[in-house]
Amino acid sequence: MAFLKVIQSTLFRKILMSLTGLFLAFFLIIHLLGNFQLLLDPEIAREQYNWYSTTLSHNILIEIVAKILYVSLLLHILDALYITIKNRQADGRNLKVDTRGKVSYWHSRNMGVLGVVILIFLVIHLKDYWYIYKFGELPLDEQGQKDLYTIVIASFKNIWYVIIYLLGFIGLGFHLAHGVASGFRTLGLYHKTWVNIMKYIGIAFAILIPLAYAIIPVIIYIKNL
Repeated sequence: MAFLKVIQSTLFRKILMSLTGLFLAFFLIIHLLGNFQLLLDPEIAREQYNWYSTTLSHNILIEIVAKILYVSLLLHILDALYITIKNRQADGRNLKVDTRGKVSYWHSRNMGVLGVVILIFLVIHLKDYWYIYKFGELPLDEQGQKDLYTIVIASFKNIWYVIIYLLGFIGLGFHLAHGVASGFRTLGLYHKTWVNIMKYIGIAFAILIPLAYAIIPVIIYIKNL
């Protein structure tokens, strides 16, 4: 019973949300570096990106990290759902006058909504790439590797697919704008100086990372017009 009370406590839920969120944010950097290979010369990009995809799927250490990533993502989603439900039960809409907008930003009050947008985008992304790579039958490149590169490039030739990705990255940016700084603050960086530094780091991260991701499909689309 004591353990159950601990995991249901507000502090535990916020710490879990912070740890999983910051880990996922760190993964965004690593994944971005791999995705930038898509912008290389087509022949080089195809070979390197397919090698990168193959390595991610067949290296034991990376597979362990991937499983940690999947667990972190699941915990983050479930924890966010739990916190959102609890907040809905006692949010500002139950007040006669909701004044939260005067002391907080829209994205900080709507992390649940942004989370849903990101989740929808993530489902599309995993279905079209991860699932196909893992369980579908892809053509092979000249090195005998699954040719995921060709699938990715073909999808970004579709303007509607690019728009879906841009909307997903916009949602991600707003989510990160609150989530990164809030995560560090929850983990104890509460001194005024550190809070301000983390706030600006969070804003920079929330702008630069989604923007860098968004550039990739846009450039691919323009190059294939």
